[in-house]
Amino acid sequence: MDTKVPVSFVKISKALARFTFPSADIVIGIGRGGIVPASLVAHQLGLPLFIASVNYRDDSNQPIRESPEFLDVFPTSFPNGSRILLVDDVAVTGKTLALLKKTFMDYPVNTFVLKGKADFVLFPDMKTCVHWPWNPAPKTLTYEN
Repeated sequence: MDTKVPVSFVKISKALARFTFPSADIVIGIGRGGIVPASLVAHQLGLPLFIASVNYRDDSNQPIRESPEFLDVFPTSFPNGSRILLVDDVAVTGKTLALLKKTFMDYPVNTFVLKGKADFVLFPDMKTCVHWPWNPAPKTLTYEN
């Protein structure tokens, strides 16, 4: 049984529309979980979007590495002074965000998550596990041939 609380696109969209974002020039989403939230934020702010393929946890939210790692080459050079907004869906320990913040230490960086620990959090009071609308629904029915 899925014990995650569903959060709708409508709720997320309304919350994003009301949110006061920090000034930024670039949005960097953390793949996989941050791809959709970063896309929504970049679209709303009219900013370029980059996706950093960084991984620390599996689909069950369990750590699978000692620390977060880049899974792909990622550009670390942007125009001088570019303000970066790092976006992920959830930050539990903040280790993935910290890796990217360290990677971009020559730039002003703010972190933004939908839920968890970051500089800016869309749903700061949400403490339960969440089922985001872009993730496949849990399989509740089985069909036999």
